[in-house]
Amino acid sequence: MSEQLSFPGFAPPPPRVMTDRLFFAAFPDPLTAERIAQLAGRQRDLLGLRARALAPDRFHITLNHLGDYPSLPGDIVAAATQAGAAIAFAPFEVAFDRVESFFKRSGSRPFVLRGGEGLDGVVAFQRTLGAAMIQAGLGKHVERSFTPHVTLLYDDQMIAALPVEAIGWTVRELVLVHSLLGQTRHVPLARWALVG
Repeated sequence: MSEQLSFPGFAPPPPRVMTDRLFFAAFPDPLTAERIAQLAGRQRDLLGLRARALAPDRFHITLNHLGDYPSLPGDIVAAATQAGAAIAFAPFEVAFDRVESFFKRSGSRPFVLRGGEGLDGVVAFQRTLGAAMIQAGLGKHVERSFTPHVTLLYDDQMIAALPVEAIGWTVRELVLVHSLLGQTRHVPLARWALVG
């Protein structure tokens, strides 16, 4: 007996292409973003990496990923806006003091800025954001594991952790970002100033 794989007029739907990503982020001020770009360039040359550094306006800390979608999901944007508006948190400092590659089995590995105690504030803030997301109905999107970092570039080489001169800034706002996948474009959808 042969298995019938499809019926006339009932073709399987084409695979959905994910074109839109949503995430919460903290961005450095423009001066710090330029300093990060200079650090990325120096490290690239020093370590013999081939990839170019990201543009300064792309440097950020991803606080929580909200998913990839075939179009911009209005319901998720609305819930994320509700969560962002509910945040009550004072501005805080972040400081990164090492570079390293994140492990990936193959392909371009993220080469990132990392840190230690200088990231305690952003860890606490990410937890507060997670609680606000749960209240707004986004509990399934809350990331239980959080590794604060700033991606500098993507390269095939694997680089072990190396100390660098500390670089940091005062985080003064939370940003909801719409990333257009494959276009290297980040569009801020909403911003909330941190006060407290």
